[in-house]
This record gives sequence, structure tokens and C-alpha cells, in this order.
Amino acid sequence: MKDLKKAPRHAGTPAQAAPPRVAWVEVDEGSAGQRIDNFLLRELKGVPRAHVYRLLRSGEVRVNSRRVDATYRLNAGDQVRIPPVRTSAPKAAPARRSDPGFNVVYEDDALLVIDKPAGVAVHGGSGISFGAIELLRAARPEARFLELVHRLDKETSGLLMLAKKRSALTRLHAAMRAGRIHKAYYAMVKGQWRQSSREVSLPLRKYLTNEGERRVSVDRKAGQAARTRFELVQAVGSYTLLRAILDTGRTHQIRVHLAHLGYPILGDDKYGDYALNRELAKAGLKRMFLHACELRLRHPLTEEPLALTSPLPRELAAFIEANT
Repeated sequence: MKDLKKAPRHAGTPAQAAPPRVAWVEVDEGSAGQRIDNFLLRELKGVPRAHVYRLLRSGEVRVNSRRVDATYRLNAGDQVRIPPVRTSAPKAAPARRSDPGFNVVYEDDALLVIDKPAGVAVHGGSGISFGAIELLRAARPEARFLELVHRLDKETSGLLMLAKKRSALTRLHAAMRAGRIHKAYYAMVKGQWRQSSREVSLPLRKYLTNEGERRVSVDRKAGQAARTRFELVQAVGSYTLLRAILDTGRTHQIRVHLAHLGYPILGDDKYGDYALNRELAKAGLKRMFLHACELRLRHPLTEEPLALTSPLPRELAAFIEANT
């Protein structure tokens, strides 16, 4: 960190928890293209998100001596003014580990794909100190860049992509918007699904409950377009194993589409059959039966085709065996 007479610090050097004076940070190539709000959240570790946005709105944060809003995207060489910020004592970071406990399905210089277990959030927040991304960064302190490409719900297991270069992240996001990344899931639902294949197009709207919890519902007037293709895999007693292919990637899309159709996912604590979930938990299924099993895409830098798969976790495979 520096005052106006000292050389700028390059992004990537950890910020102090409580800067004693104004800091000027020069944006390097690894942070070019990042939104200023996300940049600040990483630089000012331990500072509440709401306070970071107040700093932006007040103009205390400047880029090249100009005020910017939260959506401004940084360029290499930008000079970012960060005012003194008093923070509470930071929570202890996860210790460095050579293996954070995730199976690595694919990795090269640009892309990392892990097999995320159920019960692990993809990032910290909402009472969770550290998610998958924080644990991976702690295990790889030498990594100059590591960002989530997409998200999985905490109770969803399976394939999760992370970019190791900003150029890879940008191209993967463009591919997702264009529908060029194939994502498939296994879902076990309540009831007997009869159709071998069905495309569901039901618009979805996000909202907050009175308790401030994020939820999603079908809303044909105000919702965003959402399309899922479902394929019948097999009947499992009074349940059905489906394969769900996302044509869009809305929050909780598969869960809400199935619940709206009357086929809630087993173990879903937001949209499922709560009484059934309690019985399933007693019988050994203590998680949601939703698993990201397949990714097909072009490599973001080489354009080579990638086909990645993840088998059902042991507890889900055991549930099928016990009920077949």
C-alpha cells in the first residue's frame, strides 16, 4: 500500500485488514475486466459487502481519480484509490492444504473442474465462512486467478467449473450465454414419471420471503424464460430417476420446474415434500437427490471438445439399490 509519493502496489498482494491510510492499487492483467465491486471485495477482506457498496456510492473509491459505479470494469493499469477502512478482526482463514478434499475431474492452465460434494457451498456468505472457492484458493495461494464459472446449490453435488485465467472465464461465460455448454443432472423425484422425454418451458421469478430467504417460483407474467429437458432413466419403487438437461441456467431451475409439475426432488428442503423428506432422512437419505453428472463444452482457449462426467455419489447409488 502507498501514499501518493510511493510506487503503486499491484493487485494480487494481500490487502491489510485495516489500512492506516489511503491505498492506491494498480490493476494488473489478472484483474483486468473484473467489476470494481468484486475487486474491492477481494482487496478488502473482512469488510462487509454493504460497506464496500457505500464506499462506491460515496465516491471514496476512485479509479484514475474519477468516481465509478459498482458495474465499472477495470482495465490493466487503472489506478484504484481505496480509502482507509476499519475492519473487525478477520476470521481465521482455512489452513493451506495440498488437497482441499475435492476430486479433480479436469485441470490445465486455464480450467479446473472439481466434483463438489453435497453440503459444501460454492462460496462463503449467509453465515458460511468458507465455501469451495475459498478452500481452493487457500490450497493454491500461488494462483493469481481462480474464479467460479457457474454455481451449484449447496446440497447439489457434482461437476463445478472454475477458471484459472480471466480470458478463460470471459469465454466460458460467453459460451454459457450462447447455450454452447451442455449441463446434465440426475434427479430422483417423488411419483411415477411416465414420459420418456419432455421439454418444460416455465418462466421463473426470484423473490425474498418475509424472513429474507431467497426463493424462486413459476411466474408466467413476470418471470424469466427457463427451459429444462427431462428424460426418464428408471423407476425406483415409488420414485423416478430423471436426467435433466439445462437449456437455460436460472436459479433453482430444475428444482422449481419439477416441484411445479408435482414431482418434487427427494430431500429438497425448499420446494420438496417436507413430510416425505423426514421419512427419507430416517431411512438414510439425508441430502437432496440432485447431482451434476455431465459437462460437454469446447475448451475456452484451445477449442478442443471436452466431455466430463461424474458418477452418482455413493449415498445416492445406495438409495437406488435399496429401493429397486
